[in-house]
Amino acid sequence: MIEIQGLTKEYAGKRVVDDLSFTVRPGVVTGFLGPNGAGKSTTMRLVLGLERPTAGRALIGGDAPAGGRPYAELTQPLRQVGALLDAHALHGGRTARGHLRWLAASNGLPERRADEVLAQAGLADAATRRIRGFSLGMRQRLGVAAALLGDPPVLILDEPVNGLDPEGIRWIRTLLRELAAEGRAVLVSSHLMSEMALTADHLVVIGRGRLLADAPATGFIERHGRPRVRVRAVDATKLGALFGGDAVHRLAADGVSVSQVDGEAWEVSGTEPERIAALAAEHGVVLYEIAVQQDSLEEAFMRMTADSVEYRAGSAATA
Repeated sequence: MIEIQGLTKEYAGKRVVDDLSFTVRPGVVTGFLGPNGAGKSTTMRLVLGLERPTAGRALIGGDAPAGGRPYAELTQPLRQVGALLDAHALHGGRTARGHLRWLAASNGLPERRADEVLAQAGLADAATRRIRGFSLGMRQRLGVAAALLGDPPVLILDEPVNGLDPEGIRWIRTLLRELAAEGRAVLVSSHLMSEMALTADHLVVIGRGRLLADAPATGFIERHGRPRVRVRAVDATKLGALFGGDAVHRLAADGVSVSQVDGEAWEVSGTEPERIAALAAEHGVVLYEIAVQQDSLEEAFMRMTADSVEYRAGSAATA
Protein backbone atom coordinates (compact mmCIF):
# COMPACT_ATOMS: atom_id res chain seq x y z
CA MET A 1 0.00 0.00 0.00
CA ILE A 2 0.96 3.68 0.09
CA GLU A 3 1.34 5.45 3.42
CA ILE A 4 1.46 9.26 3.50
CA GLN A 5 2.67 10.47 6.90
CA GLY A 6 2.68 14.18 7.75
CA LEU A 7 3.76 15.05 4.22
CA THR A 8 4.64 18.73 3.75
CA LYS A 9 6.11 20.63 0.80
CA GLU A 10 6.96 24.32 0.61
CA TYR A 11 8.02 26.37 -2.41
CA ALA A 12 9.47 29.82 -1.71
CA GLY A 13 7.77 29.92 1.66
CA LYS A 14 4.38 28.83 0.30
CA ARG A 15 3.07 25.54 1.68
CA VAL A 16 1.46 23.58 -1.18
CA VAL A 17 1.18 20.29 0.76
CA ASP A 18 0.40 20.78 4.43
CA ASP A 19 0.90 17.97 6.97
CA LEU A 20 -0.96 15.48 4.78
CA SER A 21 -1.61 11.95 6.06
CA PHE A 22 -3.65 9.14 4.49
CA THR A 23 -3.31 5.52 3.36
CA VAL A 24 -4.01 3.93 -0.02
CA ARG A 25 -4.94 0.34 0.72
CA PRO A 26 -4.72 -2.75 -1.50
CA GLY A 27 -7.86 -4.02 -3.19
CA VAL A 28 -9.33 -0.52 -3.37
CA VAL A 29 -9.53 2.19 -6.03
CA THR A 30 -8.80 5.40 -4.11
CA GLY A 31 -9.93 8.59 -5.85
CA PHE A 32 -7.65 11.54 -5.13
CA LEU A 33 -9.72 14.72 -5.50
CA GLY A 34 -9.27 18.43 -5.01
CA PRO A 35 -9.64 21.76 -6.81
CA ASN A 36 -6.91 23.05 -9.12
CA GLY A 37 -3.89 24.02 -7.04
CA ALA A 38 -4.90 21.77 -4.15
CA GLY A 39 -1.58 19.92 -4.19
CA LYS A 40 -2.61 16.60 -5.77
CA SER A 41 0.11 16.45 -8.44
CA THR A 42 2.76 17.64 -5.98
CA THR A 43 1.72 14.89 -3.56
CA MET A 44 2.06 12.27 -6.29
CA ARG A 45 5.49 13.62 -7.23
CA LEU A 46 6.55 13.41 -3.59
CA VAL A 47 5.41 9.78 -3.42
CA LEU A 48 7.45 8.97 -6.54
CA GLY A 49 10.62 10.72 -5.33
CA LEU A 50 10.43 13.46 -7.97
CA GLU A 51 10.26 16.09 -5.23
CA ARG A 52 11.91 16.16 -1.81
CA PRO A 53 9.47 16.77 1.06
CA THR A 54 9.99 19.66 3.45
CA ALA A 55 8.70 17.36 6.19
CA GLY A 56 7.02 13.98 6.55
CA ARG A 57 7.40 10.97 4.31
CA ALA A 58 5.68 8.74 1.76
CA LEU A 59 6.19 4.98 2.02
CA ILE A 60 5.38 2.25 -0.50
CA GLY A 61 4.69 -1.40 0.30
CA GLY A 62 3.58 -0.89 3.88
CA ASP A 63 1.80 -4.25 3.93
CA ALA A 64 5.09 -6.13 3.32
CA PRO A 65 6.82 -7.84 6.30
CA ALA A 66 9.70 -5.36 6.16
CA GLY A 67 7.32 -2.37 6.12
CA GLY A 68 7.08 0.47 3.63
CA ARG A 69 10.04 2.24 2.04
CA PRO A 70 10.49 5.53 0.20
CA TYR A 71 10.43 5.23 -3.59
CA ALA A 72 14.12 6.17 -3.85
CA GLU A 73 15.05 3.06 -1.86
CA LEU A 74 13.28 0.61 -4.19
CA THR A 75 15.83 -1.40 -6.19
CA GLN A 76 13.49 -2.18 -9.10
CA PRO A 77 10.76 0.43 -8.76
CA LEU A 78 8.74 -0.59 -11.84
CA ARG A 79 8.10 -3.94 -10.15
CA GLN A 80 6.73 -2.09 -7.10
CA VAL A 81 4.98 0.99 -8.46
CA GLY A 82 3.47 1.85 -11.84
CA ALA A 83 2.84 5.55 -12.47
CA LEU A 84 1.41 7.89 -15.07
CA LEU A 85 1.86 11.58 -14.28
CA ASP A 86 2.37 13.25 -17.67
CA ALA A 87 1.33 11.67 -20.96
CA HIS A 88 3.55 14.16 -22.85
CA ALA A 89 6.76 13.07 -21.09
CA LEU A 90 7.79 10.80 -23.96
CA HIS A 91 10.59 10.82 -26.53
CA GLY A 92 8.77 11.56 -29.78
CA GLY A 93 11.42 9.89 -31.94
CA ARG A 94 11.01 6.48 -30.31
CA THR A 95 8.43 3.89 -31.27
CA ALA A 96 5.91 2.74 -28.70
CA ARG A 97 7.64 -0.63 -28.46
CA GLY A 98 11.07 0.99 -28.21
CA HIS A 99 9.93 3.27 -25.41
CA LEU A 100 8.64 0.34 -23.37
CA ARG A 101 11.63 -1.89 -24.10
CA TRP A 102 14.15 0.57 -22.67
CA LEU A 103 11.98 1.00 -19.59
CA ALA A 104 11.84 -2.78 -19.24
CA ALA A 105 15.61 -3.08 -19.61
CA SER A 106 16.17 -0.45 -16.91
CA ASN A 107 14.37 -2.65 -14.37
CA GLY A 108 15.44 -6.10 -15.51
CA LEU A 109 12.08 -6.92 -17.10
CA PRO A 110 11.78 -9.24 -20.12
CA GLU A 111 11.33 -7.61 -23.55
CA ARG A 112 8.10 -9.53 -24.13
CA ARG A 113 6.40 -7.38 -21.47
CA ALA A 114 6.46 -4.45 -23.92
CA ASP A 115 4.21 -6.24 -26.41
CA GLU A 116 2.02 -7.70 -23.66
CA VAL A 117 1.15 -4.32 -22.17
CA LEU A 118 0.79 -2.70 -25.61
CA ALA A 119 -1.87 -5.29 -26.38
CA GLN A 120 -3.49 -4.71 -22.99
CA ALA A 121 -3.66 -0.97 -23.72
CA GLY A 122 -5.07 -1.48 -27.23
CA LEU A 123 -1.89 -0.26 -28.96
CA ALA A 124 -0.65 -3.50 -30.52
CA ASP A 125 -1.20 -2.14 -34.05
CA ALA A 126 0.74 1.05 -33.20
CA ALA A 127 3.78 -0.71 -31.67
CA THR A 128 6.17 0.39 -34.45
CA ARG A 129 4.81 3.92 -34.90
CA ARG A 130 6.80 6.96 -33.75
CA ILE A 131 5.35 8.54 -30.63
CA ARG A 132 5.47 12.03 -32.13
CA GLY A 133 2.51 11.05 -34.30
CA PHE A 134 0.39 9.84 -31.38
CA SER A 135 -2.77 11.65 -30.33
CA LEU A 136 -3.21 12.59 -26.67
CA GLY A 137 -5.44 9.56 -26.16
CA MET A 138 -2.81 7.24 -27.61
CA ARG A 139 -0.14 8.81 -25.40
CA GLN A 140 -2.37 8.23 -22.38
CA ARG A 141 -2.75 4.58 -23.34
CA LEU A 142 1.02 4.28 -23.75
CA GLY A 143 1.51 5.86 -20.34
CA VAL A 144 -0.86 3.33 -18.77
CA ALA A 145 1.02 0.53 -20.60
CA ALA A 146 4.27 1.79 -19.06
CA ALA A 147 2.67 1.84 -15.62
CA LEU A 148 1.65 -1.82 -16.05
CA LEU A 149 5.04 -2.91 -17.41
CA GLY A 150 6.40 -4.35 -14.15
CA ASP A 151 3.06 -5.89 -13.08
CA PRO A 152 3.29 -3.75 -9.91
CA PRO A 153 1.12 -4.06 -6.79
CA VAL A 154 0.76 -0.24 -6.59
CA LEU A 155 -0.59 2.07 -9.34
CA ILE A 156 -0.51 5.89 -9.28
CA LEU A 157 -2.33 7.63 -12.14
CA ASP A 158 -2.82 11.38 -12.57
CA GLU A 159 -5.77 12.29 -14.83
CA PRO A 160 -5.56 9.05 -16.85
CA VAL A 161 -8.71 9.71 -18.91
CA ASN A 162 -7.56 13.02 -20.41
CA GLY A 163 -7.86 12.86 -24.19
CA LEU A 164 -9.55 9.46 -24.24
CA ASP A 165 -12.68 8.79 -26.26
CA PRO A 166 -15.74 7.20 -24.59
CA GLU A 167 -14.45 3.68 -25.32
CA GLY A 168 -11.07 4.58 -23.80
CA ILE A 169 -12.69 6.08 -20.70
CA ARG A 170 -14.72 2.92 -20.21
CA TRP A 171 -11.56 0.83 -20.69
CA ILE A 172 -9.69 2.79 -18.00
CA ARG A 173 -12.63 2.49 -15.62
CA THR A 174 -12.83 -1.28 -16.10
CA LEU A 175 -9.05 -1.69 -15.90
CA LEU A 176 -8.74 0.17 -12.60
CA ARG A 177 -11.49 -1.87 -10.99
CA GLU A 178 -9.94 -5.13 -12.27
CA LEU A 179 -6.52 -4.13 -10.93
CA ALA A 180 -8.00 -3.38 -7.51
CA ALA A 181 -9.93 -6.65 -7.57
CA GLU A 182 -6.58 -8.43 -7.99
CA GLY A 183 -5.47 -6.92 -4.68
CA ARG A 184 -3.49 -3.93 -5.96
CA ALA A 185 -3.52 -0.47 -4.39
CA VAL A 186 -4.75 2.06 -6.96
CA LEU A 187 -4.50 5.83 -6.47
CA VAL A 188 -6.11 7.84 -9.27
CA SER A 189 -6.56 11.60 -9.57
CA SER A 190 -9.25 13.04 -11.80
CA HIS A 191 -11.43 16.11 -12.19
CA LEU A 192 -14.17 14.05 -13.88
CA MET A 193 -16.49 13.51 -10.93
CA SER A 194 -18.85 11.32 -12.94
CA GLU A 195 -16.00 8.89 -13.59
CA MET A 196 -14.86 8.93 -9.99
CA ALA A 197 -18.41 8.13 -8.90
CA LEU A 198 -18.33 5.03 -11.13
CA THR A 199 -14.75 3.97 -10.38
CA ALA A 200 -13.60 4.91 -6.87
CA ASP A 201 -14.35 2.85 -3.77
CA HIS A 202 -12.70 5.34 -1.43
CA LEU A 203 -12.09 9.10 -1.66
CA VAL A 204 -9.29 11.29 -0.38
CA VAL A 205 -10.11 14.98 -0.84
CA ILE A 206 -7.61 17.78 -0.28
CA GLY A 207 -7.85 21.56 -0.53
CA ARG A 208 -5.00 24.07 -0.29
CA GLY A 209 -2.70 21.15 0.53
CA ARG A 210 -4.69 19.97 3.55
CA LEU A 211 -6.77 16.83 4.03
CA LEU A 212 -10.49 17.60 3.84
CA ALA A 213 -11.96 14.09 3.68
CA ASP A 214 -10.82 10.47 3.81
CA ALA A 215 -13.88 8.27 3.49
CA PRO A 216 -15.68 5.60 1.45
CA ALA A 217 -17.27 7.11 -1.66
CA THR A 218 -20.82 6.36 -0.56
CA GLY A 219 -20.21 7.78 2.91
CA PHE A 220 -18.74 10.96 1.43
CA ILE A 221 -21.86 11.64 -0.63
CA GLU A 222 -24.16 10.87 2.28
CA ARG A 223 -22.24 13.20 4.58
CA HIS A 224 -21.59 16.11 2.24
CA GLY A 225 -24.48 15.74 -0.19
CA ARG A 226 -27.90 17.29 0.24
CA PRO A 227 -30.91 14.95 0.23
CA ARG A 228 -34.07 16.50 -1.16
CA VAL A 229 -37.56 15.52 -2.24
CA ARG A 230 -38.82 16.30 -5.75
CA VAL A 231 -42.57 16.93 -5.94
CA ARG A 232 -45.04 17.27 -8.82
CA ALA A 233 -48.84 17.59 -8.66
CA VAL A 234 -51.71 16.92 -11.04
CA ASP A 235 -52.61 20.61 -10.65
CA ALA A 236 -49.34 22.57 -10.76
CA THR A 237 -51.16 25.78 -9.81
CA LYS A 238 -52.46 24.28 -6.57
CA LEU A 239 -49.00 22.97 -5.71
CA GLY A 240 -47.53 26.42 -6.35
CA ALA A 241 -50.12 28.00 -4.11
CA LEU A 242 -49.38 25.45 -1.39
CA PHE A 243 -45.63 26.05 -1.48
CA GLY A 244 -46.11 29.79 -1.66
CA GLY A 245 -48.63 30.08 1.14
CA ASP A 246 -48.86 29.72 4.90
CA ALA A 247 -48.23 25.97 4.82
CA VAL A 248 -44.69 26.37 3.55
CA HIS A 249 -44.00 29.04 6.16
CA ARG A 250 -44.76 26.43 8.82
CA LEU A 251 -42.20 24.15 7.19
CA ALA A 252 -39.63 26.92 6.98
CA ALA A 253 -39.89 27.43 10.73
CA ASP A 254 -38.50 23.89 11.09
CA GLY A 255 -35.55 24.58 8.81
CA VAL A 256 -37.20 23.21 5.66
CA SER A 257 -36.44 24.93 2.35
CA VAL A 258 -38.59 24.84 -0.77
CA SER A 259 -37.61 25.90 -4.28
CA GLN A 260 -39.18 25.65 -7.71
CA VAL A 261 -36.91 23.84 -10.18
CA ASP A 262 -39.01 24.22 -13.33
CA GLY A 263 -42.53 25.26 -14.28
CA GLU A 264 -44.19 22.37 -12.42
CA ALA A 265 -41.68 20.64 -10.14
CA TRP A 266 -40.56 21.71 -6.67
CA GLU A 267 -37.71 20.51 -4.47
CA VAL A 268 -37.99 20.33 -0.71
CA SER A 269 -34.99 19.75 1.56
CA GLY A 270 -34.88 19.28 5.31
CA THR A 271 -37.90 17.03 5.81
CA GLU A 272 -39.25 13.57 5.02
CA PRO A 273 -41.45 12.75 2.01
CA GLU A 274 -44.19 11.46 4.34
CA ARG A 275 -44.57 14.93 5.84
CA ILE A 276 -44.82 16.53 2.41
CA ALA A 277 -47.42 13.99 1.28
CA ALA A 278 -49.48 14.59 4.43
CA LEU A 279 -49.32 18.36 3.91
CA ALA A 280 -50.47 17.99 0.29
CA ALA A 281 -53.36 15.71 1.31
CA GLU A 282 -54.42 18.17 4.01
CA HIS A 283 -54.78 20.88 1.37
CA GLY A 284 -56.34 18.71 -1.31
CA VAL A 285 -53.32 18.68 -3.61
CA VAL A 286 -53.01 15.43 -5.56
CA LEU A 287 -49.37 14.46 -6.10
CA TYR A 288 -48.21 12.23 -8.96
CA GLU A 289 -44.49 12.39 -8.16
CA ILE A 290 -42.72 12.45 -4.84
CA ALA A 291 -39.15 11.18 -5.11
CA VAL A 292 -36.19 11.31 -2.76
CA GLN A 293 -33.03 12.48 -4.54
CA GLN A 294 -29.39 12.66 -3.43
CA ASP A 295 -26.65 14.96 -4.67
CA SER A 296 -24.20 13.56 -7.17
CA LEU A 297 -20.54 13.21 -6.22
CA GLU A 298 -19.85 16.41 -8.15
CA GLU A 299 -22.45 18.37 -6.20
CA ALA A 300 -21.22 17.00 -2.87
CA PHE A 301 -17.60 17.73 -3.86
CA MET A 302 -18.40 21.31 -4.92
CA ARG A 303 -20.23 22.00 -1.67
CA MET A 304 -17.50 20.43 0.45
CA THR A 305 -14.59 22.25 -1.26
CA ALA A 306 -16.29 25.63 -1.77
CA ASP A 307 -13.93 27.35 0.68
CA SER A 308 -10.80 25.66 -0.71
CA VAL A 309 -10.97 26.80 -4.33
CA GLU A 310 -7.84 28.80 -5.11
CA TYR A 311 -8.55 29.73 -8.73
CA ARG A 312 -12.14 30.92 -9.10
CA ALA A 313 -13.32 32.23 -12.47
CA GLY A 314 -15.69 35.16 -12.78
CA SER A 315 -18.77 35.31 -14.98
CA ALA A 316 -18.60 36.51 -18.59
CA ALA A 317 -20.59 39.60 -17.61
CA THR A 318 -18.12 40.44 -14.85
CA ALA A 319 -15.19 39.96 -17.21
